[in-house]
Amino acid sequence: RQFNQSASKIDNTVVLCISADLPFALGRFCGAEGLEDVVTLSTMRGREFLTAYGVNLTSGPLAGLAARAVIVLDTDNKVLHAELVSEIKNEPNYEAALESLK
Repeated sequence: RQFNQSASKIDNTVVLCISADLPFALGRFCGAEGLEDVVTLSTMRGREFLTAYGVNLTSGPLAGLAARAVIVLDTDNKVLHAELVSEIKNEPNYEAALESLK
């Protein structure tokens, strides 16, 4: 929530929440969490994103879902910051992601 609020105040910045969840479930989650300035996208019908960005969980009980990550791109799609957490229960370092936008 804090990351979304902080990022949405930075000019020329859009927050995308990309998940393997169903679109309606993702929308419900964002609504319940008060995430208003975020574009939600689902990989349910196309998993190419998961593979292209290296966030596809390929084994274990969460296989087929997306790992937790934060990726910051500039307007030319150059990666400014990327972090893939080691455990899905851990939060990424949102401050480092925000710092890369300055």
